[in-house]
Amino acid sequence: MDGIHSPDFWDFYKEKLIQDSVLTDFSRDKISLGGKWQYGIDQYDTCLRNRWWAEHEYDKDGRPLPLDYSFDTWETMHIPSCWNLENDRLFLYEGGMVFTRKFEYKKQNERVFVKFGGVNYQAAVFINKTCLGLHEGGSTPFYIEITDVLQEDNRIIVSVNNTRRRDYVPMDNTDWFNYGGIYRDVELIRVPQAFIRRFNVALMPGSDFGKIFARVETDGAGTGIATVKIAELGISEDITIRDGIGEAVIDFQSDKVTLWSPDTPKLYDVEVSFENDRLTDKVGFREITVSGRDIKLNGESIFLKGVSAHEESVKNGRAVTDDEIRENYTIAKEMGCNFMRLAHYPHTQQAARIADEMGIMLWEEVPVYWAIDFNNEMTYQNAQNQLTELITRDFNRASVILWSVGNENPDSDERLSFMSRLTDRAHALDSTRPVTAACLVDNEKLIINDRLADKIDIIGINEYYGWYDPDFSKLPKVLTNSNPTKPIIISEFGADCRAGHTKQGNRDDMFSEDFQLEVYEKQIEMLSSAEYVKGMSPWIFYDFRCPRRLHHMQNHYNIKGLLTADKKHRKKAFYIMKEFYNGQS
Repeated sequence: MDGIHSPDFWDFYKEKLIQDSVLTDFSRDKISLGGKWQYGIDQYDTCLRNRWWAEHEYDKDGRPLPLDYSFDTWETMHIPSCWNLENDRLFLYEGGMVFTRKFEYKKQNERVFVKFGGVNYQAAVFINKTCLGLHEGGSTPFYIEITDVLQEDNRIIVSVNNTRRRDYVPMDNTDWFNYGGIYRDVELIRVPQAFIRRFNVALMPGSDFGKIFARVETDGAGTGIATVKIAELGISEDITIRDGIGEAVIDFQSDKVTLWSPDTPKLYDVEVSFENDRLTDKVGFREITVSGRDIKLNGESIFLKGVSAHEESVKNGRAVTDDEIRENYTIAKEMGCNFMRLAHYPHTQQAARIADEMGIMLWEEVPVYWAIDFNNEMTYQNAQNQLTELITRDFNRASVILWSVGNENPDSDERLSFMSRLTDRAHALDSTRPVTAACLVDNEKLIINDRLADKIDIIGINEYYGWYDPDFSKLPKVLTNSNPTKPIIISEFGADCRAGHTKQGNRDDMFSEDFQLEVYEKQIEMLSSAEYVKGMSPWIFYDFRCPRRLHHMQNHYNIKGLLTADKKHRKKAFYIMKEFYNGQS
């Protein structure tokens, strides 16, 4: 009866919250659990309330019990995927869903973890009638050790819920489609009894490109020697491990290294070994710094020629493929981009890996979006965990040059405290990259004066003069009134535009390609005159689904894209950005 009457059934699962569980896994021995899973829609969270995962099929006297589930007869869905696109009746569904499948496993002298690359939003995981934990946050990976619960024949159950809530990160009110499901890979990862939990390598800031910082964390053996090798640079360095952690600063001849940049995306083979464990990675070495109002890559001032992008495709939703990511970067480079803002949540880890190869610099962001519950400590802990999981996952990616702690938040005391703490956390986890946030203009005083600017290293500014504020004359006033001591990235500007909607010579027709083009022309003219503007990422690369967009031109899409959602049509503003970017050094 507890499953019916207890309002506190969540307490049991909240006590098993999974946080900061990320492992270094890219070159691990893995077994995919992708493919067909059974699923059942569970609007009332009955799986969790009545603990279906415990599979109590008989009472204490051995008599069969009536069950409200039959896992192995349910419909099937391919995993990874977004459930909204797998079944028409699920397109707008928000709520609980139970996924399950069986798998075989032959145990060896090893430890085993299960990895979920991304589950939106809340995931409770069970294997063989054991509750393994609850993860919150729809975009960052989490790992659970399952060594002790594995058998030859296994059942895994995942209770997923994508219900939007006020105290979540992001909150219940956003400006994108709320896809649900297990939409990134599920894998078993096999490791030795003593293994490398994670390692970081990066060029040491301020070392004149002659030192590499390395950090190794181990599990299963708290002491020993780890070895870092970069054969192409002649590096082989032993690192002493104490209490599971070892660090070293490694000298090498700077004239031997080809620094990573969009023009020369050079990657080096890095090998880290500890006892019987060995990991490899391809890492680029570069230095990203802020000097006054300049952003410098490898000591040279740069202008970030970018565009903002959501993680979405028409066919796959947020379960984007490697080919779709490569297509995005190829088109962005065609437009002259050297930079992309991955909004408004962590995209797949493949986005940064492919950017490393192709030479695209990235802004990565956590979904501290709009009016987060800034007074709620649990909300803060959730945001901090997502930031920690993101930085841990992508620390070794040369393409990632900026961590963003949020987007378009009101400048209140509570927000300042919340986001200042996140900024401090980002700096503590990674001293090699600047921290930013997408802030708002003070529209009363027409000036850039967000108080968070004192904490972050680069100031992002979202402004929509010519669109949400039709009075474009305000933008030159903002630029004149502002005198920031730090570089500014115009992280958003733009206008909605229905592809193909145009009236020759009529630029007053809102939602037309001509109107959008005129907004872009005016924005470029004004922004290029402000010497403290050191980059831009207009909103947005391609049109994307959004339920709040109800104008007949929009049809539940945000249509500010420079491309259509299928990326087959380049709007007129695409070409003005291409012309502008190709004229920038």
